[in-house]
Amino acid sequence: MFRKRAGVLLTAALLVSVLGACGDDESGDGGGGGGGDKLTIGFSQVGAESGWRTANTKSIKDSAKEAGVELKFSDAQGKQENQIKAIRSFITQRVDVIAFSPVVESGWDTVLKEAKDAEIPVILTDRAIDSTDETLYESFIGSDFVLEGKKAGEWLVEDEKDESGPVNIVELQGTPGAAPANDRKAGFADAIKADPKFKIIASQTGQFTRTDGKQVMETFLKSHPDIDVLYAHNDDMGLGAIEAIEAAGKTPGKDIKIITVDAVKDGMTALSEGKINFIVECSPLLGPQLMDLAKTVADGGTVDKRVLTEETTFTPEQAKEVLPERKY
Repeated sequence: MFRKRAGVLLTAALLVSVLGACGDDESGDGGGGGGGDKLTIGFSQVGAESGWRTANTKSIKDSAKEAGVELKFSDAQGKQENQIKAIRSFITQRVDVIAFSPVVESGWDTVLKEAKDAEIPVILTDRAIDSTDETLYESFIGSDFVLEGKKAGEWLVEDEKDESGPVNIVELQGTPGAAPANDRKAGFADAIKADPKFKIIASQTGQFTRTDGKQVMETFLKSHPDIDVLYAHNDDMGLGAIEAIEAAGKTPGKDIKIITVDAVKDGMTALSEGKINFIVECSPLLGPQLMDLAKTVADGGTVDKRVLTEETTFTPEQAKEVLPERKY
């Protein structure tokens, strides 16, 4: 039997009449959470902005089904207010565990305090929050985004070590305020800062989407004819940028070297073709680990506050080797 709660707060209960169930919820088999022997998890996803996110959602849904977990799934469509509504809906439904991938880092203390008062443990997936109160969540499972950015920068430093410079870099950032955007930018900047020949001449958000990545890259190409390197915070933006580069009559991977993060199948295909030069992996397959963590915290067990995923990097040659077996 999962950990029994002392009782849901009256204020949380009253929210039922105001908020109701979240419109995007997708429930599994069985009744509502909080009772019986079946673990119920309420999960709020950022959205479906990229191939990575789609693979991440599939991993969580498939893992829940395989583990016999009832999953109440909500798509926030990239809006923090939708996630806050979903979390409050999960509280009123008395799920056993709440998990979510935060749209942005800030602004979560109030709603997570409501979950804590209702004695519902919270797990962060993929993205962190900037709250100073670490008692508001049990664990954070995901990548080290700063390290990802650092790996990208370190590869560039090594690749250009024999060049006198300057090396003009444009950067496609992720969603403003999101942990991966903030951290990948910081890690990359730290890795290249020691050598003044590396110059970031333009940096703008591409919202982690292929469409925006293409549009922003088109703007970069018009404003900066001397681009040597593109650093994109995810594969999808990099793939959109490739379309813009080719439309401008340039050869991606040669005229402009491209570094991205994620290693989804489309990105790996472009890497194997030489259109991308280097990819830092960020695995979306967090489902199995999430289910294990959720079961442990629901039973009142202790888990690590920070759970890292194991990841690597890829060159074009390595992409050719692993692409046939790639799961996402």
